[in-house]
Amino acid sequence: MSSTRESTEAADRKFVVVASRLPVDRVEGPDGRTEWQPSPGGLVTALEPVMREAGGAWIGWSGDAGPAPGAFRADGLHLVGLALSETELRHFYEGFCNATLWPLYHDVIAPPQFHRRWWEAYVTVNRRFAQAAAEQAAPGATVWVHDYQLQLVPRMLREQRDDVRIGFFNHIPFPGYEIFAQLPWRRPVVEGLLGADLLGFQRRADTTNFLRACRRAVGLVTKGSTVRVDEPGGPREVHAAAFPISIDAAGLTEIARRDEVGKRAREIRTALGEPTLVLLGVDRLDYTKGILHRLRAYGELLDDGRLGPRPVLIQVASPSRERVEAYQTLRDEVEVMVGRINGQHGEVGYSPVHYLHHSYPREEMAALYLAADVMLVTPLRDGMNLVAKEYVATRYDEGGTLVLSEFTGAADELAGAFAVNPHDIEGLKNAIVRAATATTPAEARRRMRAMRRRVREHDVARWAASFLNALRGAPAAADAVDGTDLAS
Repeated sequence: MSSTRESTEAADRKFVVVASRLPVDRVEGPDGRTEWQPSPGGLVTALEPVMREAGGAWIGWSGDAGPAPGAFRADGLHLVGLALSETELRHFYEGFCNATLWPLYHDVIAPPQFHRRWWEAYVTVNRRFAQAAAEQAAPGATVWVHDYQLQLVPRMLREQRDDVRIGFFNHIPFPGYEIFAQLPWRRPVVEGLLGADLLGFQRRADTTNFLRACRRAVGLVTKGSTVRVDEPGGPREVHAAAFPISIDAAGLTEIARRDEVGKRAREIRTALGEPTLVLLGVDRLDYTKGILHRLRAYGELLDDGRLGPRPVLIQVASPSRERVEAYQTLRDEVEVMVGRINGQHGEVGYSPVHYLHHSYPREEMAALYLAADVMLVTPLRDGMNLVAKEYVATRYDEGGTLVLSEFTGAADELAGAFAVNPHDIEGLKNAIVRAATATTPAEARRRMRAMRRRVREHDVARWAASFLNALRGAPAAADAVDGTDLAS
């Protein structure tokens, strides 16, 4: 991807996206110069057309410690790269974001850590993002802030630019107040979020949890989905609603239909020894994803012989936060369990678990989805989980079945899945068996057809449009704001 340097002076962008990361990754070109490659992701797919039409800007961190890239253009997009020092990387990103907020917001599956120096770094970095947004936004611009790393930005931005419309979307769960109340800085976090005009969450339960936090942590009055905020210029209303995020369903279906992808799917099954049953798990290597629970259930099913002869589980676990100790420990535990299962049940030429600690391009992932008879999406807690939707979008043949944790946002929408409580190992085992063996082909097609319709009609473009219409006050956003149409 070609890139050119741009002026860092105040801009006049009518649409500004503020996210923790840029939509591109920095790589070193063959001549030693820095190049930028597009990052895969539904957020980029959804917002790129809006940015191009509005001449928008995307503000984010490049992913490396060191000097800021500044403002530059890449593939026709105006990007503003901000800096994190090595200390800020440890305290803000690895510390407050990933060792405080992440476990806290995921129902304290792991114990969160609270350190004042981490909080101070969080405030400092959020202020840097808010300042950049204030400099880039034109008068009356729309600014869309994303995710838990930047919860203070809406208030900080409003204090500098009360002329702009500010939206915030939380991509991860928002916890119940009894959990959220553990955060020593609960009040400034809620006040930071209330700088926005519209707050979007994945599920209605997340919205309810946030509104309760407004009442309990700050003492504000809420009415329905509205919070009244008193400010020097007069009272202001903040709206909160569920906007379930989605994927580029049409794009994934197109990839899956390619001849070379279908050929690759067949090659995968051949390489596995043409098993009668292929199960697939695709996750970041994260303790919220329930990988150990899934492996335990699968190992017990092998012990019981309930999956027939020589089933295969492919577990893709892409690297995640490898500098954080909790993730290093999880990787060791997963690898030990995989080794134990393969040692007990493997034979010459047969491994019941194929563990892949890599990231793969979209074409390879589509081939894996097509090769799998049963998709296992069993997080302990997840805001949405787009892997479940990707699997559904890829199965244009209406084949395959989905086992889905009820603790994901996707469970609200994909009623054709086999719902499970991943903490219930016996229940998880039974759901896997039902998905693999007890479902008639006609029922499986009916389930998949209904899920594909949902994902196709509620894609990432509709998600972005519904949020932005609601932020701008368009009547077409009413169905999203009042929370209806989530499971139709």
